[in-house]
Amino acid sequence: MRVAGFGFRRAARLESLADALARLETHYGVVDRLAATQTMSSLVQELGDRRGIAVIAVADAALASVTTLTYSRHSLRTRGTGSVAEAVALLAAGPDATLFGPRLISVDRLATVAVAEGA
Repeated sequence: MRVAGFGFRRAARLESLADALARLETHYGVVDRLAATQTMSSLVQELGDRRGIAVIAVADAALASVTTLTYSRHSLRTRGTGSVAEAVALLAAGPDATLFGPRLISVDRLATVAVAEGA
């Protein structure tokens, strides 16, 4: 199962997430699920509804337990992880999941997305 995990600023719009997902699909192909933290999942749910893709919500507290490829000082300070998108993708894809690569950033720089594959 391929899961696209999202991280984004509160100012992000649906278009920000859609752009990030389109960039990801260009690089890595179609995904099976979308994912976000529980506190930020409503915008991702809207994207999932429009695209017909199920959404997985992961616990915000679990983010700090994940080692990511990308290191953002802001993300580490505010969310406890180097990349929310990468951590969310890995958590949602399940145990022993692997990232396809580092997160990708939307053109407006308000959203990030990463893809992980799990069993």
